[in-house]
Amino acid sequence: MATHKSPRMDPLSIEVVELIGTVVARYHDEYEEAAAAHALTGAQARLLSLLSLEPLPMRRLAQQLKCEPSNVTGIVDRLETRGLVERRPDPADRRVKLAAATPEGRRIAGGLRDSLDFAREPLAELSDRERLTLRDLLRRMLGEEPDGD
Repeated sequence: MATHKSPRMDPLSIEVVELIGTVVARYHDEYEEAAAAHALTGAQARLLSLLSLEPLPMRRLAQQLKCEPSNVTGIVDRLETRGLVERRPDPADRRVKLAAATPEGRRIAGGLRDSLDFAREPLAELSDRERLTLRDLLRRMLGEEPDGD
């Protein structure tokens, strides 16, 4: 059986990967703190943030959160008990239930976004051109097309 060796990463690539990891870890820590300030878990806060943008079926929520649909059901149940989320029929397919943020849920999701200073403060020190370049490079790394603006 042949073994496949991956090419060794150069020192610059290693540094970039480590920096990306540090940014992600700091963002995650701040997000968890912001969620806790609203008596939410990180998973509840992420789900609520998604639903504040648009109602979604449970299956799509599970895909976006990268977890099992049964986990999403439990999270939605807890948020529904708090009056932050509601279930409603999907107008396109009455067999499907959508989870949707209530007005209070949207208010809390907005407060979560507003309290995340970690990304906002360092990004504010970059020019518009630098932020566009960073965005486009990140999209390229993820295999997405840049907007071109």
